[in-house]
Amino acid sequence: MVKNFSFLLKKRDGKARRGEIQTSRGSIQTPAFMPVGTAGTVKAMMPSSVKDTGAEILLGNTYHLMLRPTAERIKDLGGLHKFMNWDKPILTDSGGFQVMSLTKLRKLTEKGVTFKSHIDGSNHLVTPERSIQIQTMLGSDIVMCFDECTPYPSDEKTSLDSMRLSMRWAARSKKEFGIDPKRALFGIQQGGINKDQRTESADYLESLGFDGYAIGGLAVGEGQELMFRVLDYAPNLLPENKPRYLMGVGKPDDIVGAVTRGVDMFDCVLPSRSGRTGQAFTHRGVVNIKNARHMNDPRPLDSSCKCPCCLNYSRAYLNHVFKANEIISSMLLTWHNLHYYQNLMLKIRDSIEQQKFNLFKESFFETLNKGILSLFEFILFN
Repeated sequence: MVKNFSFLLKKRDGKARRGEIQTSRGSIQTPAFMPVGTAGTVKAMMPSSVKDTGAEILLGNTYHLMLRPTAERIKDLGGLHKFMNWDKPILTDSGGFQVMSLTKLRKLTEKGVTFKSHIDGSNHLVTPERSIQIQTMLGSDIVMCFDECTPYPSDEKTSLDSMRLSMRWAARSKKEFGIDPKRALFGIQQGGINKDQRTESADYLESLGFDGYAIGGLAVGEGQELMFRVLDYAPNLLPENKPRYLMGVGKPDDIVGAVTRGVDMFDCVLPSRSGRTGQAFTHRGVVNIKNARHMNDPRPLDSSCKCPCCLNYSRAYLNHVFKANEIISSMLLTWHNLHYYQNLMLKIRDSIEQQKFNLFKESFFETLNKGILSLFEFILFN
């Protein structure tokens, strides 16, 4: 029997939430991290390998897929799941963030956004309706409303106008999406760093009624301290019985801090992008594998990690293949990073279930800070 989309909030520990999302393609345990499959692939990874890290959902990028190979072609070939050989849920972003990033190549109006392709310079118009149509052709399980990602910094009027445009687009997105119990449509809260604006945005989205709610317009340059200040209130403005998704975040300490404040879902390119640039996440901080001090180091990246990279390869080997520009370097470091992220989410979920999230958080930051201090001492005295 194909299940309808639903969200069950199982347990709380302070503001931290432990839940489960049901979709027609399987369940997602929350808090959850979604690896980013920008163009129909998580770079340097096979879909089966991504699954082996513990990932239960991927993010697909509407902007990139609509330009190449096009949503129409993917639909004709059986949809994005079949196209990329991924049988678990997929969330597609609306394309709004990427389009808004093309400042010099796009024109924003009430109707939508006209822009030039970064690939071949061809002209395109994306409206809320067109974004939903593209995501429907892709066949994603969770669809995002088309929005304008408010730039940072912005003055109060610019932020307000941007938020209200996104709310009008949210209404048009919902109308275009219609009713589909097996798929979900998420609204996106905007309002920059202004509490009154985020309150207005959340109230309007709730009046429209969505299957889940995203917190947009953060991780755009405001810094962690200001982001956390917004997250101290923003998630609480959203419905308690729906999943809350913080878009584009982030670093491990960002995730732990956001879970503390009531967020359920995350995505970020950081684990895969960092893997390709020689950076590995460990329980004691980030290891830069291209550093010369790893050349003769027989230890694994992280002695507490059970991923194939840490079980089978030394830091010395990883240093060598990175410097030799071998493809296996990106594969192993990305695999390790994604495994680290999924293991982090598992530990977070377990600690909330056991009502020990604060203990986990204290231990996480204590170990992380010790690792940073050790690295500082090494640099200082060697």
